[in-house]
Amino acid sequence: MKSTKEIYLAGGCFWGTEHFLKLIDGVEATQVGYANGNIANPTYKQVCTGTTDFAETVKVQYDPVKVDLPFLIDLYFKTIDPTSVNKQGNDRGTQYRTGIYYTDPADLSVIQETVRRLAATYTRPLAVEIKPLENFYPAEDYHQDYLDKNPGGYCHIHPELFDLARKAKMPKKSAPAYSKPDDAALRSKLTPEQYAVTQKNATEPAFHNDYWDEHRPGIYVDITTGEPLFVSTDKFDSGCGWPSFSKPIDRKLIQEKMDTSHGMVRTEVRSAAGDAHLGHVFTDGPADKGGYAIALTALRCALFLKIK
Repeated sequence: MKSTKEIYLAGGCFWGTEHFLKLIDGVEATQVGYANGNIANPTYKQVCTGTTDFAETVKVQYDPVKVDLPFLIDLYFKTIDPTSVNKQGNDRGTQYRTGIYYTDPADLSVIQETVRRLAATYTRPLAVEIKPLENFYPAEDYHQDYLDKNPGGYCHIHPELFDLARKAKMPKKSAPAYSKPDDAALRSKLTPEQYAVTQKNATEPAFHNDYWDEHRPGIYVDITTGEPLFVSTDKFDSGCGWPSFSKPIDRKLIQEKMDTSHGMVRTEVRSAAGDAHLGHVFTDGPADKGGYAIALTALRCALFLKIK
């Protein structure tokens, strides 16, 4: 059976946003409605008062084989000014704010990383909400497929973008080229301490490394290869003085090995692609995170730009 996913995108007036998104190859179905507000079953008239906190939003069901979430968000960004607060085109009000609302928690890190990459092309902070979907109510029938029914109807999106959506094809993906540099390259790019930790299994001093007390959103990468390994949403304060995570982005990104050094039996964590020593696994993590804790050193943090 074909697997279909869903995401909810707010991009100003939902008439044009829906029309754009439904033209993309791989989008299976769309529906306009009102998301993340404070009353049940709102009407368009109620939403327009600005008191319900709803955003005009498009529910998008898509085939991730034909159009994955990063590519969908890339295209969505072409239809909005992501730095504008409560305004798209000629429309003003909280209902016209931009937002990405997800129902699958696994999508969060993908959304954050994609938006972080896109944010680097703007000089102003982004005003795009990234939140779990709290509620969604379909809009009245006359709003559904509005521009199909009214080809000359109002739309804040430039007509040329509809042609772009029709022709958009997700590029074929190749595996990321993350590999371990040779020893000379490592010595030139790493500080002596970073080299000692990653290559000689040394340990940074507790409470004196760069990220043990870092709380801003971001991704944490292998300092030797640049490969993303951990996300800040899985980070917690373990009290040990090193950055601690409940899990990696993907278990395939790390290797766990028995470590009997220093008269102890521990589980060492190494990066799979770079074979860099990262830290150790402990079983005294928070119960609500599965009791699993990875205390790590030798990471580099790519902090996200401001995301509302």
